[in-house]
Amino acid sequence: MKSKINHNEYPKALSPAETWVDQHGDYLFRYAMMRLRNKDMAENMVQETFLAAIKGKRSFSGRSTERTWMVGILKHKVIDHYRKDFRERPVTDLQNLQRDEEQTVDQFYDAIENPRKYPKDWMPDQRAILQSKEFWVILHGCMEKLPKTTSSAFAMRELDDMDTSQICKELGITPTNLWVMLHRARLQLRECLERNWFEKK
Repeated sequence: MKSKINHNEYPKALSPAETWVDQHGDYLFRYAMMRLRNKDMAENMVQETFLAAIKGKRSFSGRSTERTWMVGILKHKVIDHYRKDFRERPVTDLQNLQRDEEQTVDQFYDAIENPRKYPKDWMPDQRAILQSKEFWVILHGCMEKLPKTTSSAFAMRELDDMDTSQICKELGITPTNLWVMLHRARLQLRECLERNWFEKK
């Protein structure tokens, strides 16, 4: 009896480099924009990703898709940018973050005691929302309103699914620092999305 051939078991080959921009350019640009919030920077990061992919063709194992491989390259470049940006922050930014820790903890307990002051729970079909291009446009606009460092931390945790220890290591912050930024980001994003998305549906 002949065994069935699973073509997925064989390594995939890269398509010609001259086709990459048409195949992956828009996707990679949207990925970068959601995390960097700067058009010029996102475009440069995507170009650097293509250059790195050309130079590192031999590192492509073929065990993942071509796009997944390129996203991995871009992701590392974005994280390097986050790391550099955080390390170059003025001392006053660090002092403000430490000061905000106490305020955010107070807000957390205040939210429990006074829930009407804080965004209501969402009840829509989450899967349908995440598949909506309009939703991602609104989310990107809401993220642009966040402080840059807060937006970066939120993107690493919620968009790239990095764990706490990895984010803290990359950005040189404490778990408490990260908790503060994520808590504030979620509150602000929920308020923004309620005004610009959920209330209009």
